[in-house]
Amino acid sequence: MARKDYLNDPDAPTPTNIVIACSAYIERDGQILMIRRTDNDLYAIPGGTHELGETMTQTVVREVKEETGVDIEVTGLIGIYSDPAHVIAYTDGEVRQEFSICFRARATGGELRESDESKEVLWVAPDKLDDLRMHPSIRMRVEHAQANGEPFFT
Repeated sequence: MARKDYLNDPDAPTPTNIVIACSAYIERDGQILMIRRTDNDLYAIPGGTHELGETMTQTVVREVKEETGVDIEVTGLIGIYSDPAHVIAYTDGEVRQEFSICFRARATGGELRESDESKEVLWVAPDKLDDLRMHPSIRMRVEHAQANGEPFFT
């Protein structure tokens, strides 16, 4: 299922729901774990949708493992992102208002591998991030993580 992200776009469709999601900014040896998504062909930090019965940290650990093959331990909070001007439309007709929690984490094991949601998984040097096509909402999370300040929230 393909998706299109809208940010501050007056032509964005009206949201039909909010789905809780999370992502993780993971550094190892000075490099950042990134995926290239199968649903929009953009680079992103790994993450996904919260499921019933999980804590948010369990969700991000599961999602990172599913998308990248990497095991992680959550070490902090980067921010809470709930901008109603960020709308995500899917080809099945669902339109979500963003609600995502971004965590800081460290890799504890595993092996890089692609999945149904990631067509490429790689460790990227910070000075190479500008070479990757990312949605502005993901780039903002990366910038907040690199600033290493107080958690961001909207």
